[in-house]
Amino acid sequence: MSKVKSAFFCQNCGYESVKWLGQCPSCGKWNTFIEELIQKESFKNNNGWKDFNEEKRSNKTVSLSEIKSSEEKRLITSDAELNRVLGGGIVPGSIVLVAGEPGIGKSTLFLQNGLALIGNIILYISGEESEQQIKMRADRLKLHNENFYLLTESSVQTIFQEIKKLKPHLVIIDSIQTLQSQYIDSSPGSISQIRECAAEFQRFAKETNTPVILIGHITKDGSIAGPKILEHMVDTVLQFEGDRHYAYRILRTLKNRFGSTSELGIYEMTDGGMRAVSNPSEILITQKEDPLSGIAIAATMEGLRPLLIEVQALVTQSVYGTPQRTVSGFDLRRLQLLLAVLEKRGGFHFGVKDVFLNIAGGLKVEDPSIDLAVLCALLSSYEDVPLPQNICFAGEIGLSGEIRAVNKIEQRIAEAEKLGFEKIFVSKYNQKGLSKLNFRLADRQAGIEIIMMSRVEELYRYLF
Repeated sequence: MSKVKSAFFCQNCGYESVKWLGQCPSCGKWNTFIEELIQKESFKNNNGWKDFNEEKRSNKTVSLSEIKSSEEKRLITSDAELNRVLGGGIVPGSIVLVAGEPGIGKSTLFLQNGLALIGNIILYISGEESEQQIKMRADRLKLHNENFYLLTESSVQTIFQEIKKLKPHLVIIDSIQTLQSQYIDSSPGSISQIRECAAEFQRFAKETNTPVILIGHITKDGSIAGPKILEHMVDTVLQFEGDRHYAYRILRTLKNRFGSTSELGIYEMTDGGMRAVSNPSEILITQKEDPLSGIAIAATMEGLRPLLIEVQALVTQSVYGTPQRTVSGFDLRRLQLLLAVLEKRGGFHFGVKDVFLNIAGGLKVEDPSIDLAVLCALLSSYEDVPLPQNICFAGEIGLSGEIRAVNKIEQRIAEAEKLGFEKIFVSKYNQKGLSKLNFRLADRQAGIEIIMMSRVEELYRYLF
């Protein structure tokens, strides 16, 4: 009998070692090594897809100038949000990893997209649910596709035999953590199993030019479950996020070899599945009858898409020794920086106040252009004076109290004008981007008024 081989794997990054180590040399984490059995055979039999295509690829060195540039024909889905996030559709031969919390709607989203791809052979592989469960979900979505095939299997070798018979145009796997290769003698979901199964599907996708979508799990701290090398193997990494208490879900690009990594798709969870939200600004801004203090509207950009979001701030007298700083959807250190600017440059005593900040709608925003709206919301709550409902802000705040210029100012102003805002406050240093826009706005009777400011003190005097 052949000797059983085992190795130690870091549960955090997937580093492999022949012996147990206290600290991982790769990621520096302590006590993360566990032992896993490996039963790698010297000959790996044909997995079933080696003769998938009749034409054989010959690998040889070529000059870069000899390679002809050609636009890759993408598989366009009926979901405009998914197409945007993927950079224009699914690229043939690409491998896409989608991760998110349990119950967020990953399976629903890709089941409905697979069913909507009429005219293409789609294979949906499920290692988590039975055929009856998936049929019930498909009935709820009220979608029908004769070329949509289902396989409930977790063995990679069996899956490839079925793929060879069917020759699908798209393979969806739900989920990669449930698959198991017979060459690795450890349980599904372990580091070595995830790495081996993902590598097998990567080779399959590249050699047969068939796109593969892998649905993955996340750990309790929000990172993608499995070794870090899993994210390096795939072409695109999508994060499906959102609070289960909100109806809205956000599909965010973390990595994309075929497009921008700053794109964002917004969905609404309904009884009939995931509904793409084409104009999220109207949803993210609360419709209010009475003016309320501590609320400001920010014109932000997510990728190429302009969004108008509502920033809510509450400033109260601190009853404890140390003032509280609580944020939702915004960077805490960025808030502390803005408070320090107000304390130093404006003379406001936030050091004895509790400050609470929230981005409405459950969004997480990293765009520095919302600094101006955050600062105005803080001042509005501090003074307890509501801001006018028809104004919005786009600007970054510097440490010396200056309002800095932001990029893509034209798109932000156009979106604000489209939603009926009458004034937008921007930096004085955005003159270059505004010269053409002012010329266009001057031709019309009613346009949005652009107010330019250079310093925080100037803005405070204007508003309060």
